[in-house]
Amino acid sequence: MQRVTVLGATGSIGLSTLDVLARHPERYAVFALTAHSRLAELEQLCIKHRPQFAVVASEEAARHLRGGLQAAGLATQVLVGEAGLCAVAGHDDVDTVMAAIVGAAGLLPTLAAVRAGKKVLLANKEALVMSGALFMQAVQAHGAQLLPIDSEHNAIFQCLPGNFAEGLSQTGVRRILLTASGGPFRNFTAEQLQAVTPAQACAHPNWSMGRKISVDSASLMNKGLELIEACWLFNARPEQVEVVVHPQSVIHSLVDYVDGSVLAQMGNPDMRTPIAHALAWPQRIDSGVAPLDLLQVARLDFTEPDMQRFPCLRLAREAAEAGGTAPALVNAANEVAVEAFLNERLSFPGIAALIEAVLQRVAVQPANSLECVLEADRRAREAAQQALKARA
Repeated sequence: MQRVTVLGATGSIGLSTLDVLARHPERYAVFALTAHSRLAELEQLCIKHRPQFAVVASEEAARHLRGGLQAAGLATQVLVGEAGLCAVAGHDDVDTVMAAIVGAAGLLPTLAAVRAGKKVLLANKEALVMSGALFMQAVQAHGAQLLPIDSEHNAIFQCLPGNFAEGLSQTGVRRILLTASGGPFRNFTAEQLQAVTPAQACAHPNWSMGRKISVDSASLMNKGLELIEACWLFNARPEQVEVVVHPQSVIHSLVDYVDGSVLAQMGNPDMRTPIAHALAWPQRIDSGVAPLDLLQVARLDFTEPDMQRFPCLRLAREAAEAGGTAPALVNAANEVAVEAFLNERLSFPGIAALIEAVLQRVAVQPANSLECVLEADRRAREAAQQALKARA
């Protein structure tokens, strides 16, 4: 019986994880659930899954949740804040941690799971984007098992040879092909992009995701962050990772070998597939996802991404090449920019413009400690807020 902590339980990844866990009660038990602001949803999830712990953001929220759980007859202990997140991620009784908190807020809890030597299912790409070298060093030092949950990285993991950590060139891999849906605006002109709304950006054609990730997908920043993540996960150089727009989202990524073979992982666009794969790896379990019907899909299209209309992908690739704190700066600036866009304080093209403004204001430093990374994150957010005020 694996005991599982789900960090970010009320988000789309968290809910999909709980769906898969519930299909296999003989294999998995929910140990802890966490949420930032969706208290009513977290309360209902606790009543359904009966975890030992729940974690919320504030003492006020904790008091409210404790009252609801006690009224329901549950003995679930309620913890608070970052300390609570780290506690349930690294608890001695936990076997597996689903790291699904969105954004930089997920870094320290995910690191806590790694330092405790857990099986970590990584859906929080920002942890690797911000502190890639430090994060992977911690994985090795503490004997953690790291399995990717992003559909693209999970697909790559399934298609790579088992010894890929030795280096792609040494294991016969020529390149990784990272697929992107292109988002809802892939056919928009530059003029049309000026007028898009948050509602349009959040209406992804293939995937059901949270608002922040949906905007990142629309801007192709999500693919840029995934490029950085892929370099760390698979010991790849940025030039060994190419992005290909594939609107159907049926091929989740590909690996190109030097002998001419190209291996692809395919499936319906449903996050329960990579979640089930990682939970049971190296075995396979039912995820609840319908079989892929190739006759219904009928065609598979591929195009090159347009970095003129979608400069966020270019900015992320440049950050991957620069290294140091550059990825942390890009990530932090993007989080501020996306929030401003969702609050209608910034246009859609303004997201990339704000990131570039931050990169001009904040110098890239070596990322040789967690403190350096967190300081870069803080400075980038501060610079982004100042740039936003200047644009107002």
